[in-house]
Amino acid sequence: MTAVTDLTAFVYREARLLDEHRFDEWLQLFAPDGRYWMPLEYGQTDRRLTASLMDEDLFLLRLRVERLKGNRTYSQKPKSRCHHVLQQPQVDVFEPQADRYVVWTSMHYLETRLDQHDLYAAWATHELTVIDGALRIRMKRVDLVNCDAAFGSIQLFL
Repeated sequence: MTAVTDLTAFVYREARLLDEHRFDEWLQLFAPDGRYWMPLEYGQTDRRLTASLMDEDLFLLRLRVERLKGNRTYSQKPKSRCHHVLQQPQVDVFEPQADRYVVWTSMHYLETRLDQHDLYAAWATHELTVIDGALRIRMKRVDLVNCDAAFGSIQLFL
């Protein structure tokens, strides 16, 4: 049975996997129908009818990870690094009988490459389920506080 501490530990582990570039392990955290969504507009409710900064299924996430690992990805020489600073995750939905959980986390995210540093403030919402006894991400939504600003290229994952 899933406990609240399992949910918060899951969110912290996910951030650590990203910070350590353990992208293959990170991909395993997603359900087969999992998505990663970064809305373009504040309070955006529809990812299909409104443009998004990112809206990727598992196939597209795998492609992005393969690009990040590739030797011919010159925009990643040297590779970008990141650091997640998370507030304690808050459990908004806890429905073990339906294997449905929603966890909300406020965070700061730093991405750096050479002498360029990009700092983002964001809220992450993880919609989680249980598959074969393990927590999996059905949807990870990342809302940037200043989502309507002009951005450079976000290379990694918030």
